[in-house]
Amino acid sequence: MSPLTWVLLAVAGGLGAVTRFTVDARVSAAVTRLRAARSPRPGGPSGVEARWAGIPLGTIVVNVTACLLLGIVTGWTTAAAAPTAVASVLGTGFLGGYSTFSTASVESARLLLAPRGPATALHALGMAAASLVAAVLGLAIGGALG
Repeated sequence: MSPLTWVLLAVAGGLGAVTRFTVDARVSAAVTRLRAARSPRPGGPSGVEARWAGIPLGTIVVNVTACLLLGIVTGWTTAAAAPTAVASVLGTGFLGGYSTFSTASVESARLLLAPRGPATALHALGMAAASLVAAVLGLAIGGALG
């Protein structure tokens, strides 16, 4: 790889990390506002909402959109025979900085240790399934764009 590609890769990774932080924070804030508005009592959620409270939806949104976007980039760069530097900067750089498997794993572990069985299963398995579907959809979209 050229020195310019290395620099672009690093910058894209940093921008992806900032984007991840921003998306996660905004989704988490929106969920908090929604839960507070829907809470029947000032003490917090009750019933079904209490069982699912604390699921880190921001991380789920980030990882599912990362899989969709990486599928699009991969499908497009493959179908269009785009330069590998483009795939590296967008895929490895930006989307590598944007997605967060390690955070998702730690969040699932925290739910498991809480112990929050149903929330753990929903978080871990739901995110894996949604991410896989998003990647397949992204590959199809990207292939069609190429």
